[in-house]
Amino acid sequence: MSEQPTVRSVTYDLLRTLNLTTVFGNPGSTEQPFLQDFPEDFTYVLALQEASVIAMADTFAQVTRRPALVNVHSSAGLGNAVGNLVAAYHGNTPLIVTSGQQHRELVIGEPYLGNREATTLPKPWVKWSYEPARAEDVPDAFMRAYAQALQPPAGPVYLSIPMDDWKRPSSGFDRVRTVSHRVAPDTERLRGFAGRLSASNRPALVFGPEVDRSGGWDAAVNLAEKLRAAVYGAPLPDRASFPEDHPLFGGPLGMSVKAVSDKLAGHDLVVVIGAEVFRYYPYVPGDFLPAGTQLLQITGDPEVAAAARVGDSLLGDPATALELLQDMVADGSARPAPQSMARPHALPQTPSTPLTPPEVYAALSRVRPPDAVLVNESTSTMAQHVEWLPTVRTGSFFATASGGIGWGTPAAVGVALGDRDRGVERPVVGLIGDGSFQYSVQAIWTAAQQDLPIVYVVMRNHEYAILKSFAELEETPGVPGLDLPGIDIASVARGFGCRAVDVETAEDLEREFTTALSAGTTTVIVVPTRPQKALL
Repeated sequence: MSEQPTVRSVTYDLLRTLNLTTVFGNPGSTEQPFLQDFPEDFTYVLALQEASVIAMADTFAQVTRRPALVNVHSSAGLGNAVGNLVAAYHGNTPLIVTSGQQHRELVIGEPYLGNREATTLPKPWVKWSYEPARAEDVPDAFMRAYAQALQPPAGPVYLSIPMDDWKRPSSGFDRVRTVSHRVAPDTERLRGFAGRLSASNRPALVFGPEVDRSGGWDAAVNLAEKLRAAVYGAPLPDRASFPEDHPLFGGPLGMSVKAVSDKLAGHDLVVVIGAEVFRYYPYVPGDFLPAGTQLLQITGDPEVAAAARVGDSLLGDPATALELLQDMVADGSARPAPQSMARPHALPQTPSTPLTPPEVYAALSRVRPPDAVLVNESTSTMAQHVEWLPTVRTGSFFATASGGIGWGTPAAVGVALGDRDRGVERPVVGLIGDGSFQYSVQAIWTAAQQDLPIVYVVMRNHEYAILKSFAELEETPGVPGLDLPGIDIASVARGFGCRAVDVETAEDLEREFTTALSAGTTTVIVVPTRPQKALL
């Protein structure tokens, strides 16, 4: 006689059907009824803090192009996770975040470890937040969570599940659904955009993270070349969507209203595809657009379209829109070639001690494998990254979408696990500032335990350099807490089970980086650097 199905067994069967068999988590007591007798065909990725859990799942989902399943502890554990949940929300990453709730019989009395106002805590950083009214509704809740997370604009969702629900009997669940993850743009409105592009004398294209996320890299290149248009990177990008060594690429736009407007001067039409208009920080006053410049925007996110301060918007999947635009626009080969924006690569005549960030990036550019994927959270040196380590392939650059730090170190783990899941081998390199590294340093333990050959290069400038740059810009002298003395990063890394080395020169960095690529284990390379004033 077969056993009576339970909510737990039925839910696990559904998760198998949905290909959600990797669980990122840090277990708590209210989650153990879900995790008990963990199935052999599932994989549990343990991270030592919930913020790391979310960031690992974030890039795993981005790399595998499917939703990722997360399980964290109720209340306090979810609170730890929220910082990186903000990044997943802004990055349109489909995550199903779950946590336990106390026993239904106890919830009325606000018990210890109860998930108080469970559905409120993760808002507004989830698309949907729900606690099933009945145990029988748990499989239905997972099915809706999957659909909601995946449908555009994709993003994280949250389920709070009482711990006693898992053992309740279930009649089964057979309503597995599929949903679309693309919305086609309005063809007539797109045709109008194409006509304005064709008529433009000096058009500019700004490609944002949605382009690469939607698989539109090649279409972006084709459109730019057909139009012979200048291309700029969207401000503060979390993905790169155009080859940064291409002759048409004019570099990133900058972060302030004034910087963006100054960069776009001389263009009569700017078309922003797959990005906000614009991500601004800090506040430097200026005109939103130069005089005589018009702007069009194509995005898959209605909130991003509504928030634009200028321009006409069109909703639709960026990759689909780019493919359609290629056939709609007129050939622009008669246009003058855009003026090259490339800056000459300049290094000190004699090596610096300690190294400058450009010297670090230049050394890495000489030994970086062409198929390497880079995860960057050295916020004060992003401009130098673009200059010396341009992204030239789709899906090979990742950064936080939120501006919070503590995402990059675990995100590199998620990228490596995502590559392993899909059977792809490529080097994963984490470029991390010493301040950022401390936020989620425990993530390197997961990297070591999973035997991931990630190479972390930690630039040790002994301060929060980006904040000192902001303090200067904002005229706020005397801010405390911006220096970081007394941290032995290499020793900490060895304590978590990683190979770790300190280097001083560019030659040492090149040698150790090359060694790390074939070491077969997680390596942390610590490089003392001069503080770098950020280009704001």
